[in-house]
Amino acid sequence: MRHVKIAQCLAAIGFAWGTLTLVWSQTAQAQSFQTTAPTAILMDAGSHAVLFEKNADELTAPASMAKTMTAEVVFNEIKSGRLNFDSEFMISENAWRKGGAGSGGSSMFAKVNTSIRLEDLLRGLIVQSGNDAAIALAEGIAGTEENFARMMNERAKQIGLTKSTFRNATGYGHPEQKTTVRDLAKLALHIIETYPDLYKFFGEREFTWNKIRQQNRNPLLFLDIGADGLKTGNIDESGYGLIGSAVQNDQRLIVVVNGLKSSKDRAMESRKLLDWGFRAFETRQLFDADQVVGEAQVFGGSTRSLPLVSRKPIRVLVPRGDGERVTARIIYTGPLKAPIQKGAEVARLQVNRGDMQALEMPLYANEDVQEGTLSQRALDGLLEFSTGWVRRAFTSVFEGI
Repeated sequence: MRHVKIAQCLAAIGFAWGTLTLVWSQTAQAQSFQTTAPTAILMDAGSHAVLFEKNADELTAPASMAKTMTAEVVFNEIKSGRLNFDSEFMISENAWRKGGAGSGGSSMFAKVNTSIRLEDLLRGLIVQSGNDAAIALAEGIAGTEENFARMMNERAKQIGLTKSTFRNATGYGHPEQKTTVRDLAKLALHIIETYPDLYKFFGEREFTWNKIRQQNRNPLLFLDIGADGLKTGNIDESGYGLIGSAVQNDQRLIVVVNGLKSSKDRAMESRKLLDWGFRAFETRQLFDADQVVGEAQVFGGSTRSLPLVSRKPIRVLVPRGDGERVTARIIYTGPLKAPIQKGAEVARLQVNRGDMQALEMPLYANEDVQEGTLSQRALDGLLEFSTGWVRRAFTSVFEGI
């Protein structure tokens, strides 16, 4: 991995460059936050910045928060055109017995051997947290819940949930069904960004089926904080958990907590995190969209360096009045080998606040780089042969900054 100096001076917005280091200019003490949640994370949706985390990569049972992954698979089937709202699904005896009214868990109270439209099943799944709805969707899409769980795991990998394993569509306890609050936050962000027209189901406060009216179990929806999703969960193995999202002043935050002792605790801790996130941070823009962030070395090309840009503005959220150290690195595997096409993703920008990664963004080639002449390639080969070990050693020195 190569780390290169970012070729931009940010003093005008309160940053000063060290070699690979940004230092926030204010000197007040860093703000802190305490939560009783055993695992928790707070993320800014716009920048993907992590504002707070506690044991965010610890594996825990997701309980009914797993239904968020179930919904993602269904949403993907709809987006691909394989399903639509009028698609119908049968409530099998298995779905009725394992997830119906007599099962003891949350249910949409669907009747056995009846056919239900997909749109209604989605509301049963998301609003009422119906286990019968989850099993019916799984069986209708994949034949069995086990096959559907394999689809859940495939989709989880595709969207970057690196530590999650799903074994059923309901969230019922299973020794191998584990995830992390970080993965659940990534899942929520993915759903919000990928399916804005379907995300609305998570914000519906109630749904009536079979003449039984049920309120959404997400307590944040009934508070005046701008909440519009997502899902709660609770089984003995997990404690009480919640994936939530709220918008205030055009800023969206995502919160995930798990392992709490009561539904009151999860509501209180989730709200405290959201309130703190909206109040305690301010945005600083580092670069405009398509502004050159830095350069990467090129091997065998018509030029030896390539300017790098982000397609989106690069913004970082920093605590108000905070003196926390902020570092930034451009990371790529290199030197990059020519030819390189303009617009190709070739590097990533990582921004850290203290020991916590606050932001990671892809960087793209800002121009075409053609293959160099024979003499240019020969010279690059000679330089790599004679000095490559020096550059590798230099890289390792800066890994720990």
